[in-house]
Amino acid sequence: MKKIYLILILILLGSVTFSANVDEIVKKAYNAAYYAGDDGRSTVDMEIVDKNKRIRKRRIIMLRKDITDGKEQMYYAYFKEPSDVKNMVFMVHKNTKKDDDRWLYLPALDLVKRIASNDKRSSFVGSDFTYEDISGRSIEEDVHELTGEDSSYYIIKNTPKTLEDFAYYVTYIDKKNYLPIKAEYYNSTGNIYRRITAEKIEVIDGFPTITIMKADEIEKGTYTVNKFSDTVYNLGMEENIFTERYLRRPPRKWLR
Repeated sequence: MKKIYLILILILLGSVTFSANVDEIVKKAYNAAYYAGDDGRSTVDMEIVDKNKRIRKRRIIMLRKDITDGKEQMYYAYFKEPSDVKNMVFMVHKNTKKDDDRWLYLPALDLVKRIASNDKRSSFVGSDFTYEDISGRSIEEDVHELTGEDSSYYIIKNTPKTLEDFAYYVTYIDKKNYLPIKAEYYNSTGNIYRRITAEKIEVIDGFPTITIMKADEIEKGTYTVNKFSDTVYNLGMEENIFTERYLRRPPRKWLR
């Protein structure tokens, strides 16, 4: 009888360790993907390809500042091209104990629009990326399960704790640098309908960085490619540029 109890205890302890390991992997991947350095700046060239292979382009300057590593964080995306979106701004304040705050400034209307938390899965300015893809999905929103691994990748199933527009998604995390190199989204029938992939990774200022990323809407036959260039980390950005007053008055110092 004592042996049976001992076996049960070992199984339970093993399960706890396994769960903790999974959560640690996910946390490291989240930090690697979204928290390199204390702040960062990139130029993003976006190509949106529709099902007829027609291409629309966007050029965006992306600014980021971390308040607490792995937690509170701010994003500022300034649109430079083309003319129909020029001077548009998307800003995010990531929060840990409440929904993220998101704003979109539309210069043609001189309108600041708050993006509701239930719109976070909506298309980001007509692309195949969502608002949530740009600033990251909180790891607290999902239950994580390590479903497999090989010599190169951890394979993790992520199931949302509340109702979403997907049943679950599976991420492939590079064991060397902990960057998520692929995420596949499954619908309620168990089919992959959406995929995000890291097409190219480079080391910049000592940080492994995704420099080409693709979002593929498999069912729709559309995709979007983001190419990141001129990426720099640890610039010492001021926190006050990530406030509403700078939606209409962009911080030119950081957008050159």
